[in-house]
Amino acid sequence: MELLAAVGGFIVPIILIVLVILILAANIKVVQQSKAYVVERLGAFHSVWGVGIHFKVPFIEKVAKVVSLKEQVVDFAPQPVITKDNVTMQIDTVIYFQITDPKLYTYGVEHPMSAIENLTATTLRNIIGELELDQTLTSRDIINTKMRMLLDEATDPWGIKVGRVELKNIIPPREIQDAMEKQMKAERERRESILQAEGQKQSQILVAEGEKQSLILRAEAAKEAAIKKAEGEAEAIMKVQQATAEAIKLLNEANASEAVVKIKALEAFQAAADGKATKIIIPSEIQGLAGLCASAKALLESDAKDPAPRK
Repeated sequence: MELLAAVGGFIVPIILIVLVILILAANIKVVQQSKAYVVERLGAFHSVWGVGIHFKVPFIEKVAKVVSLKEQVVDFAPQPVITKDNVTMQIDTVIYFQITDPKLYTYGVEHPMSAIENLTATTLRNIIGELELDQTLTSRDIINTKMRMLLDEATDPWGIKVGRVELKNIIPPREIQDAMEKQMKAERERRESILQAEGQKQSQILVAEGEKQSLILRAEAAKEAAIKKAEGEAEAIMKVQQATAEAIKLLNEANASEAVVKIKALEAFQAAADGKATKIIIPSEIQGLAGLCASAKALLESDAKDPAPRK
C-alpha cells in the first residue's frame, strides 16, 4: 500500500505537468504571412494578431476568426437585369476584393460574401436600368468603373476594398442574339464588298499607272529618236558646209577664174536641187550661167537642123 501510494504520488504531478505543457503548446499560435487572427477575450474583441508567434491565454482568449489578407476573386451567378428600353438580359459579374480591416470584416456584417453578392446584384440593376441595350453592350468599361466605385464605397464599413469589377458575360434574349448575329453578318458582308471594291479600284489604278508609264516611255523614246535624227541631220549639214567651205578655200588658194567658180556654183545648185526641198532660191550668178548654157544648147540644136554651111 505504501508503494502504491508512493507511485501514485509520483505519477500525478507528472500528469499535471504534461497537461500544463500540452495546454501551453496548444495556445501558442504562429500567424503566417498574409493572414490575420482576430482574438477575443472573454467574448469581446481584444486584438488582431499579425505575422509572428503569439500566446493565447488559455480559457480566457480565443481566436474568433482567421482572415486572409490576399486579394480574392468571387464569380457570381448570372443576374437578370432590365435595360432602360425594357430588354431583360442575364449578366454575371466577377469581383476582385481584399480585406483591409480584419476587425470590421469580422464584426461589420454577417455572411460577407452573401452581402457582397446581393449588393452587386442591386448595384448592377440600378446602373443597367439607366442604359439602353446598345449602351449596355458597348459601355462595359463605364459600367465596370461605376460598379467598382459604388461597391468599394458600400463595402468600406465592412473592412473590404473592391479593387476591380468585370462584367464577365452579357447574355441578351435569344431573338435579340439572332438579330445581332444577322446584323454582324450583314456588316461583315458590307466590309467584304468594300474591300473587294477597294481591291478593284487599286487594280485599275495600277493598270492606268502602267499604261501611263508605258506612254511616257514611248514618248521619251520617240523624243530621243527625233533628237538623234535631228542631231544626225545637223551633223550631216555641218559636214556638207565644212566640205563646201574647204572647197571654196581651195579654190581661193588656187586663184580659180570666175568661170570655174560659176561652174562649181552650178554643181552645188544641182546637188541642192536633188534634195527634198520644195522651194529653191537661185542666185543671180547661177541664173546668168544657166541662161548662157540654154543659149549654147539652142545654137547647137539649130546647127544640127540646118547642116548647110554659113557664108
